[in-house]
Amino acid sequence: MTHTENTIQVYNLILLDESGSMQSIKQATIGGFNETVQTIKHVQKQFETQRHHVSLLTFNGLGITTKLFNQPVDVLQELNDASYQPASMTPLFDAIGMGVTDLRKSLVGAAPCTVLVTILTDGEENASKEWTSESVKKLIEELRPQGWTFTYIGANHDVTAVAASLSIQNSMRFNANAAETQEMFRKESKQRSIYFSKMSKNSNKLAAEESNYFEANEEDDAK
Repeated sequence: MTHTENTIQVYNLILLDESGSMQSIKQATIGGFNETVQTIKHVQKQFETQRHHVSLLTFNGLGITTKLFNQPVDVLQELNDASYQPASMTPLFDAIGMGVTDLRKSLVGAAPCTVLVTILTDGEENASKEWTSESVKKLIEELRPQGWTFTYIGANHDVTAVAASLSIQNSMRFNANAAETQEMFRKESKQRSIYFSKMSKNSNKLAAEESNYFEANEEDDAK
């Protein structure tokens, strides 16, 4: 890739539920994440002024696991059966708080950048020890004006209400079965491509009115 003064650094942070209830859609989740990886790789090739990095954190009652951190997408390793093993409960707030805070710290002093945080869970919070809904909401509200876009994708709960409670403007609901999980990842990958295409057309800087991730491109997709 050719680097120029116009190159923008893009950080994709994915927070992926690895709790026990995800076992029923394990294979679809692995396949969907790997599809997302391919989408980001394609975007980077398509828009040469964008340089993409990916962080992946999984979370369950056994802990928050950093599987990838700021790894260049062109050398990104995909998930497999060994690296994704659902178990235990859902410390959703801890995962968001810790993951976002770690990335924020790593970007202190960095050039202006775009950060896209994607949260994916099939259940509600039930195991956090350090972070609350209120503290996560405060963190998100601090970062949104700084070029951070948050999306919340969920199943088996009121996704719109949880997203709103965390001050997340972009959300999508799916049903936790293999077919709908695959379709959810397809929609997410499509919207990710649209999002970064808009960046490119707008000189790699999203206008305020374009900051929403799930927009009216596919109204039936956004819940």
